[in-house]
Amino acid sequence: MVPTVAVLGLVACRSGERPSAANPQCDEGNGGITLPPGFCAAVFADEIGVARHLVVTPAGDVYVALENAERSSANSTRVSGENGRGGIMALRDTNADGRADIRFRINDGASHSGMALQMPWLYSSTPTTVLRYRLDSAALSRIGAPDTVLTGIPDGGHSSRSLALDESGNLFVNVGSDSNACWESGRGLDPCMELDERAGIWRYDAARLHQTHDASHRFATGIRNAVGLVWNTADHALYATQHGRDGLHNSYPKLYSVEKSDDTPSEELLRVSAGDDYGWPYCYHDRVLRRRVLAPEYGGDGNRPGRCVDKKLPVAAFPGHWGPDGLQFYRGTQFPARYRDGVFITFHGSWNRNGPQDGYKVVFQPFANGAPAESSETFADGFAGKRKYPRFADHRPVGLAEGPDGSIYISDDQRGRIWRVIYSAGKGSP
Repeated sequence: MVPTVAVLGLVACRSGERPSAANPQCDEGNGGITLPPGFCAAVFADEIGVARHLVVTPAGDVYVALENAERSSANSTRVSGENGRGGIMALRDTNADGRADIRFRINDGASHSGMALQMPWLYSSTPTTVLRYRLDSAALSRIGAPDTVLTGIPDGGHSSRSLALDESGNLFVNVGSDSNACWESGRGLDPCMELDERAGIWRYDAARLHQTHDASHRFATGIRNAVGLVWNTADHALYATQHGRDGLHNSYPKLYSVEKSDDTPSEELLRVSAGDDYGWPYCYHDRVLRRRVLAPEYGGDGNRPGRCVDKKLPVAAFPGHWGPDGLQFYRGTQFPARYRDGVFITFHGSWNRNGPQDGYKVVFQPFANGAPAESSETFADGFAGKRKYPRFADHRPVGLAEGPDGSIYISDDQRGRIWRVIYSAGKGSP
């Protein structure tokens, strides 16, 4: 199907939010989220669809990948009907009030998830392909039909195909696993054949068309699902977030208490180099032990490292089942200086906690001398509202992007909201 552009024109995107008297570029109540002192937020756009990853152009236009509601990895999205279709949403603020007043929808009948930008090219992924659109910035549209950069990605399983670009023209593609632990009839498959085409990050030439997904382009392996993917220009390295494994207590109650199953299979921040192996499905990371341990499907007991001793470790670890989905290193000067070169991470939340749910927030991980600090901090919270559970949460944060003025954009795939966060206490304050 040749994509079409639906011109939605001037729209009301704010869902009843009112400008703040203190700062007209923000909304009273910050669109329902809480932020540190000095920060505020506006609902940049609302009810746009199942909004996953997003990018912002140098001119400040925002492009958002939209999943089809029936294919959404959220599995609980409240988006339906016309707004539940996939494609790409383009958003523009024409009067500099911090809220989109024009939006265009690029319809191609596909469910999109990943997004990367190298002007004038916009890269976006479907479950099985990566497409490239030439942008017409004046019209907030695309020029002609998209180019096909990559085909042959296996469908099903973890379907997010996150993207990142480096300065050398390489395109990185996440292809998540098809399973939790590569097992069949209660036993782990060894070798796990999924690793030939899934559970890793692949590297392709961003300028070359009609490439086919295969093992020869594999950049790193043993990564269950790297939904967050970003190139860090400060140290010229690829970073990813890994969704840790599920089902420890439910499948192996004699080995894992509820608390251990809930909290210690880490959600991971990875610094990924060519040839790295992070151990999935044979290993997982225990954030209390601070090392990888052998998975129970392969004879592990919750402590024994076994074959995992030489698998690469994360640079930071977070409690289990928070669902890390988005990554953004901060390069701007609008926020206080302490945020520069640190990374923001969205946590989408998960169903796989037997105890209290957590996640549904944006965390800031400071970096010092090129390495993450020992501790992180909550930056934005309150997305879920009163109930932190996928089906009942008000919002679930996914994507992150930095605008040319140093503001941060956050997407939500539960109701299709986009926030724009600014530092309102003064540009560049300490």
